[in-house]
Parts: sequence; C-alpha cells; structure tokens
Amino acid sequence: MNAHVSQNGFPALVLNADFRPLSYYPLSLWSWQDAIKAVFLDRVNIVAEYDKAVHSPSLAMKLPSVVSLKTFVKPSTHPAFTRFNVFLRDKFSCQYCGSKDDLTFDHIVPRSRGGHTVWDNVVAACSPCNLRKGSMTPAEAHMWPSQMPFQPSVHHLHRNGRLFPPNYLHDSWLDYLYWDTELEP
Repeated sequence: MNAHVSQNGFPALVLNADFRPLSYYPLSLWSWQDAIKAVFLDRVNIVAEYDKAVHSPSLAMKLPSVVSLKTFVKPSTHPAFTRFNVFLRDKFSCQYCGSKDDLTFDHIVPRSRGGHTVWDNVVAACSPCNLRKGSMTPAEAHMWPSQMPFQPSVHHLHRNGRLFPPNYLHDSWLDYLYWDTELEP
C-alpha cells in the first residue's frame, strides 16, 4: 500500500478481546502499519477509524484508530521488576523528598551491605537524596521513604498509570480509557 502518512502518525489503540486496553502505561498502541497487518491477518476487529486512508492499486482503507484482539490475552498477574515499573509504583516521585526530577533507584538496604535489587528493597529517589543517603541505612541517614517498597500488582501499576495520561489521546480512544482527572497528592 502506498501511504502518504508519516511513519509515527495515526497510532491505533489496542484493546484486549474484553475491550480493555492491553496496558495503560505505556498505553497499548500499534503503528498504523502493524494495525493494518493485524487486520489482514484477521487477528483484530476494527472498532474505530481515522478519517485518513491508505491506498493500493485495488483498495482504499481507512486507518484504524482503535482495534480489539479477536482472542483474549490473559494479563500478567506479576509485573516485571524494571526501573520503569519501580518509578510507576512510586508515582514517578522521590520517596524521600517528593521531587519528580532526576529519578534513580535507591536500595533501602544498600548493596554494599548485602541489599538486593528486588521490589522490597528498591525505591525511586532523586539523585540528591540518593547521594545524601549513600551507603547508609534509613536509620543511619535519618531518611525514611514516604512509602516502604513492596511488590505491586498489575492492577496497582495500571491504577497508577491512569494518573499519568499520555500527551496525545485521540477522541476515538476516550470511551475505552479511564483516566483520573486529578493527580493524587
């Protein structure tokens, strides 16, 4: 198909077979090329379309803006331990001072003291707080996280993800997304 459409424009929101997004943060989006490929492979239903179309010599097709999978994908129950997911669990805020800038990992029990890089020992911390705490324990540094670290559920991460809507939300997506209008303190 010959498309006069930018490579990154016109993403499609991907819904599971139950019409819920596969993920909220990052929002489950496919490029228009991947969405059209999935349509032709009969893996998705088109739920909504953009006004923009792509053309081949024998076919014109509007670009899908929302697609739903034909087969339900069971969501993971245990989120992966990643830097991004730790920041999401901690609402992209330093657990010591609340800053949202220059976030890093902080090990509650420092690695130099045998602490491990696991859910229950890592919090988001801004660089200044992380440097100030250094290789001390919270008691030695007199620095306590506002929330002790824990292993979040996928539901917890999805709920937190809804606090941070993406910069761009197409109107056709809004019926399938549930964003909180205000950030929690």
